[in-house]
Amino acid sequence: MDRSENFMLVEPTEEYAEDIRAFRQEFLDWNSSMDGVGSLKRTEDPYEWINYSRRQTNPAFVSEGHVTATQYLYVRKSDNRIVGVIQVRHYFNEFLASYGGNIGYSIRPSERRKGYAKMMLRAVLPHCKALGLDKILVTCVDGNVGSENTIRANGGVFQNTVYEPKRGIWVKRFWIDL
Repeated sequence: MDRSENFMLVEPTEEYAEDIRAFRQEFLDWNSSMDGVGSLKRTEDPYEWINYSRRQTNPAFVSEGHVTATQYLYVRKSDNRIVGVIQVRHYFNEFLASYGGNIGYSIRPSERRKGYAKMMLRAVLPHCKALGLDKILVTCVDGNVGSENTIRANGGVFQNTVYEPKRGIWVKRFWIDL
């Protein structure tokens, strides 16, 4: 049986507000990086984040310096629990073209090392194709073996490693043909 059938990608809605709050808090408690979650790290109110995520899909409301993006929750059907969050950026700005890519994602710390990131990335690829993208750039911090394996398992082909000066990190860049 394909385990991915036990999960669904959904855009954030009020139905998930309390789990979004718990998801965010878990990252803060674990002092873990929140990638691909938009403004969630700095937004305590999940309803505010849900509204922000909705606005990001409309070019008329995109904040300066950002791009149109669609935010998804990766939800386990059996308990309706968010195990991950993934963001699809519809196009690049200068930063995304160099360091951030089309996709950003995070798996809830207590749900890591279960293969969910691979399934979540695979599940979002048809959404990327529906946006008219024929290939996507996915990046990870150099040394993040789990994320690199996730990207490679979904067809990611390594291009290069670049230094991102704002955070002082090396970033590995991969392309996935759709």
